[in-house]
Amino acid sequence: MQETKKIFALDIGTRSVVGIILEENNQQFYVSDILVKEHNERAMLDGQIHDVVSVSQVINEVKEELEKRHGKLSKVCVAAAGRALKTEKAQASISIKGKPMMTKQDILHLELCAVQNAQALAAEKYTSTKSSYYYCVGYSVFHYRLDDDEIGSLIDQQGHEASVEIIATFLPKVVVESLISALQRANLEMDALTLEPIAAINVLIPASMRRLNVALVDIGAGTSDIALTDLGTVTAYGMVPIAGDEITEAISDQLLLDFPLAEIAKRQLNSNESIKIVDILGFETEVTKEHVIGQISSAIDKLANAISEEILLLNNGKAPKAVMLVGGGSQTPEITNRIAHYLQLPNNRVAIRGSDAIQGLTLSDHIPKGPEFITPIGIAIAAQQSPVHYMTAYVNDRPVRLFEVKKLTVGDCILGSGIKISSLHGKPGMALMITLNGHSITVPGGHGEPPIITKNGKLSSLDEFIYNGDQIMIENGQDGQPAHVTIKEFVDEIPFKKIYIDGKQYIITTHIKKNGASVSENEIIEDHDNIELHFPQNLEELLLSLKMNNVLNHLIPFRINIDGKETFLPSQSYKIYLNDKEAKLSYSFNSSDQIQIERKEPFTVRDLARLKNLSLDYHIHVYFNGQKIQMNKPLINFIREEEILEENAVVHYGDHLETKSYNIEPFIFQDIFKYVEVEMPKSGNGQFRLLSNKNETTFYDPVNEGDQLEIVWSTAVNH
Repeated sequence: MQETKKIFALDIGTRSVVGIILEENNQQFYVSDILVKEHNERAMLDGQIHDVVSVSQVINEVKEELEKRHGKLSKVCVAAAGRALKTEKAQASISIKGKPMMTKQDILHLELCAVQNAQALAAEKYTSTKSSYYYCVGYSVFHYRLDDDEIGSLIDQQGHEASVEIIATFLPKVVVESLISALQRANLEMDALTLEPIAAINVLIPASMRRLNVALVDIGAGTSDIALTDLGTVTAYGMVPIAGDEITEAISDQLLLDFPLAEIAKRQLNSNESIKIVDILGFETEVTKEHVIGQISSAIDKLANAISEEILLLNNGKAPKAVMLVGGGSQTPEITNRIAHYLQLPNNRVAIRGSDAIQGLTLSDHIPKGPEFITPIGIAIAAQQSPVHYMTAYVNDRPVRLFEVKKLTVGDCILGSGIKISSLHGKPGMALMITLNGHSITVPGGHGEPPIITKNGKLSSLDEFIYNGDQIMIENGQDGQPAHVTIKEFVDEIPFKKIYIDGKQYIITTHIKKNGASVSENEIIEDHDNIELHFPQNLEELLLSLKMNNVLNHLIPFRINIDGKETFLPSQSYKIYLNDKEAKLSYSFNSSDQIQIERKEPFTVRDLARLKNLSLDYHIHVYFNGQKIQMNKPLINFIREEEILEENAVVHYGDHLETKSYNIEPFIFQDIFKYVEVEMPKSGNGQFRLLSNKNETTFYDPVNEGDQLEIVWSTAVNH
């Protein structure tokens, strides 16, 4: 027959210390005794012992009184209070631009960086000097992000930046150390240690049910402790600083009762439709349950809302499948329905669980079966069935003591050692700051290498489990190489096109400049370089790149300046055709396009005068010595850069011309000499006569259309 084992457990709370004697026989448990003693002064605050001597005195009183009924007690099972747990949200990000696809180890490294950031926040908020003074008892991932977009998984993803946001729960080491000190002063040895939320979960939610997403809420006097399960494990812990006392105070205010009587009235409301009360004025009154609930409705709402909001925060914004309530404060009227309302759950998904819900447990007749003793009973059973141990591992030859509230990993050891996880990866190589077509761009250096981690001399990963005495060595990853890149490597694609102009093939390439000087695509980029890339985008830029400025000038509307006024002559512009269709200079072009230029004949002064309806000169026809001669006088001259232009002179795009006009004047005889050469005959004696139409005339006499002009030489006389 198996021997009955007696277990002594303590639930050291903010208001009281609960001692329990539990007997175990073949996995069956019997609670034979429970003793509650309140603290004489505020020796506990938020689950942490602030006055070790005072707390140890109460522990000793509980121990001695139970010893009178059950014999010598030297070992005890205890729990660290759930309200001592610190929960923090934090995030971490890492640049992954140009990095190979992310692996599971990369993501775990990122998560642990975020946990360490949360650890630092907890240390800063709660005035501890070092973040390593906190045990991480669990964390949950809120979400991953890739380039600021939420994503389900980062594995095998590529982009610019990956980030993760987590919520992590920490237990201050001082909580455990002060607990041990208080027990030692009461001559007790810690037999086993657990966490209060784990204790309650272990007895109410079997391991087979922990795959369900369930919230357990322990509503005490001053605080409400919360734990969540999912996928077979406890995923998160939390606490809100309001609980049953909030409701008791509301009853006290509304019904004019002192606090102890208000507490009694609160408990009576659970099982009675009406209760009798005597207020501080001595009046006895019978009030209905419905009336009291109406009076304290806002306080119940406040408590239910606070608990619901914390559950949603811990559970990644969504309601769990069910909520279990334990603790004396769980007997608050209407609390289950209010929590169900705020979590948008059916009313039957939020329930109070008493000790009768614990499988294989019986209670002595004098012990209540309500929810107030679930946690003390859970401490006794859970600390015995699944106690939490200290474990010592060595990180780079330094001992690290860990609180084994879950299966510990290499990553947990590194967190506990105080080594900054983000510093283990090699630093990125020096980046380049360059300007590309006016935009500042950073060219990252090479990615740092991950750390080399060994466990007991063999390569290890961050999620590998550890055991007591394991030796972990960490060698920082190699730093990345400085950025080294050519223009060709930096620019995704340097375009080129092959086109034809009037049947001739041209290869159009990108014009590359570095700091103003033309370079090739193989030029190495250096820090603060100014890179300019230009590829023709349309036909105008194409002709400019081929230095066909003359053709381009003729394709745009033909423009000249005459006497200070701009004059456009569209009829003189060339035409351009793209694949046999008339095009504009703003048209884009593609590789293998056929471009034709329809050119015009040279544009002369004569053409200009004709377009402007101007006569360049006037003329007459005369006969000189029988030869027909045309004589001209100018009406207008076009002058370019002080040079009078002949009528066949070519006018160019952009010319600045001036005009000079003349009055019409008669022709005179001597004008003929502009068109003919006159030589004296050998027989002449130098004497001559001027004849017009056979009549004598002078050099200055006018001549008219058709006149017959002559010079008659006198013949020399020979003696």
